[in-house]
Amino acid sequence: MTTPHDQLRLLPWSGPDGKPCFLSADDNAGYLSRLADDTEAMQLGLGSELLDHALEVLSAEHADADELRLLATDLTGALKDAVRVATSRGHRLATPAPSPHRNALKLLAIHQYRA
Repeated sequence: MTTPHDQLRLLPWSGPDGKPCFLSADDNAGYLSRLADDTEAMQLGLGSELLDHALEVLSAEHADADELRLLATDLTGALKDAVRVATSRGHRLATPAPSPHRNALKLLAIHQYRA
């Protein structure tokens, strides 16, 4: 398995113009890498808490339209953060070496899907 060290890391925040920010670093223990790790953990933790709150609101018999709109807005932001974290982490995963069985597995999956 190999991990590309020259790959840019998508950071969990945007620049002033709303565009994504990237970090180029060989050392995952640097200040900005640790700050990004802490920010991702905070975003995911807040998203989890928001999900618990959403379950409470949605289980209530009557939910105010304004409360539901605010909840939807907050959930949208949390989902956006979670997707950004998943994308960043996915790009940093080790790349598996090619498998001689990969094509056979693809064919099997396609066959099972069509069945």
